[in-house]
Amino acid sequence: MFEERQPRHAIIYSAEPPGKEQEERFLRFLRGKYGPETTLSWEKSDQYPRGFRMAVYTEFYDWSVDSRLRQLKDRLAGLSGGSQGVIPLVREAVKNWTPEVLAEEEGAVASVGDGIATVTGLDHVQYGEILLFPAGVRGMAQDLREGETGCILFDEDGEVCQGGVVRRTGRTAGVPVGDALIGRVVNALGAPLDGLGDIQTTETRPIENPAPGILDRRSVNRPLETGILAIDSMFPIGRGQRELIIGDRQTGKTAIALDTILNQKDKDVICIYVSIGQKAGSVAQLVRNLRDRGAMEYTVVVHASASDPAPLQYIAPYAGCAMGEYFMERGRDVLIVYDDLSKHAIAYRSLSLLLGRSPGREAYPGDVFYLHSRLLERAAQLSEERGGGSMTALPVVETQAGDVAAYVPTNIISITDGQIFLESSLFFAGQRPAVNVGLSVSRVGGDAQTKAMKTASGAIRLDLAQYREMEVFTQFASDLDDSTRSQLAYGQRLMRLLRQDQYHPLRQYQQVVLLTAVMGRVFDRTPLEEMGSFAQELLAWVQSQQAGLCDTIECTGRLSLEDKEEILRTARDFAAQAAAERRW
Repeated sequence: MFEERQPRHAIIYSAEPPGKEQEERFLRFLRGKYGPETTLSWEKSDQYPRGFRMAVYTEFYDWSVDSRLRQLKDRLAGLSGGSQGVIPLVREAVKNWTPEVLAEEEGAVASVGDGIATVTGLDHVQYGEILLFPAGVRGMAQDLREGETGCILFDEDGEVCQGGVVRRTGRTAGVPVGDALIGRVVNALGAPLDGLGDIQTTETRPIENPAPGILDRRSVNRPLETGILAIDSMFPIGRGQRELIIGDRQTGKTAIALDTILNQKDKDVICIYVSIGQKAGSVAQLVRNLRDRGAMEYTVVVHASASDPAPLQYIAPYAGCAMGEYFMERGRDVLIVYDDLSKHAIAYRSLSLLLGRSPGREAYPGDVFYLHSRLLERAAQLSEERGGGSMTALPVVETQAGDVAAYVPTNIISITDGQIFLESSLFFAGQRPAVNVGLSVSRVGGDAQTKAMKTASGAIRLDLAQYREMEVFTQFASDLDDSTRSQLAYGQRLMRLLRQDQYHPLRQYQQVVLLTAVMGRVFDRTPLEEMGSFAQELLAWVQSQQAGLCDTIECTGRLSLEDKEEILRTARDFAAQAAAERRW
């Protein structure tokens, strides 16, 4: 590294040599900043006919026409019109603007390949700073070493070659934010992918932001309903919570996230779906499903496909989180899905290995825990002083052969407030969603569960746990008593009731009715194969007979003992009528 005390030599490039008075002013400035032994020389350059460019080691002072135009462009780009319009602001900005001689630092590309560029000559570059390469290629400084900087590239590196000039911007990576993003599909940099034109917003936000502090948060006490009976009854999610969805490949993880987004319709919740390393066709199908069901009206999709460079996959969740923070800090509720963080960790591992960082367990770098903790900690329920907004995070993690003790899953389990574990054997047996009751937990959701759901669900988790244990032991028994048979039949119907088709989220009163009925043994005489149709007919019957009670549960989230008995009486009347008609 070049020592600050070492004498420096400055060179002025211009079409004409500076006058004696100009030279003295240059020397006063240089010796005041770099030391009294700094020297100055002039070299002719026709590139600067109306200005100059002064080089001092790796720093540059640019007073060329291009520099002044760039300053004007940056000043105009930073304007925000608000309710007054941008035209008066442009006039005022141009009127009061005076170009300055700004210090710049330029480096050179030492090597490039696999989306990674090594740059020399940038002694004052900061971590996370955006760098400009030839042909408009952008990169971000990620590895700061003595004498060189490791940089990840956001664009194809075909236009970047060894020896190319690299310029600092002094800015960190940011994405556009605002209401204009709602209903759009964008990449990790906020550029549109849906062919609907540019994003009409002037506001941007850095992708990396510190998480809210202790005093800026309050406890999670409001439910975020998923519409999935198995989750809302046993593992409720609160607004501001971080609930992990974990399971093997093809076990319904994305389906749970998608149904949760669909269930937020008309609930004033902004949803953000971040796709990391997935096939473009799969995400296109997901967007079509959201659009067909009216969910894109309140949803933003951030997509970094498997074919995108690893740097874009790496910054995608942080970009989506920045978009969500914009709404959260304005008092709104946000749901963000990271699908999935396993591929995110793999992308980061690839970048780290290419940057020459030391590998650790499973070849991941040592800071892989910090990679996800600084992301998930940004989800929070803000205090009233901060606007009272919230951001609920549903990270998705893929396991191998159900191994929740692997490196990345254990890291994320320790960061989150619970997990919903999907079991392959349950999925292939037709139990969908395939939620494993024993391994799933919500550490804070119970505090946010409505009183109606608490009253209706009762000891459903204990009943299911007893059924699963009894099911294992009875496989070896040939003769069972009546009590055991009754308990097994009740558990089977309970499991069958928790089966739920995709794209059919249940409203709160519907879940309360079904739970009250099954816990009251209304379904005991219903054949297993008819459980689904019986449940749908029961909901329609209760809605027709007790419409006012259903509306009260939906609006207030409360269920008195009298209301519960009224639901049970209505359900039993329907069951008796159905049994008589069908002769069970």
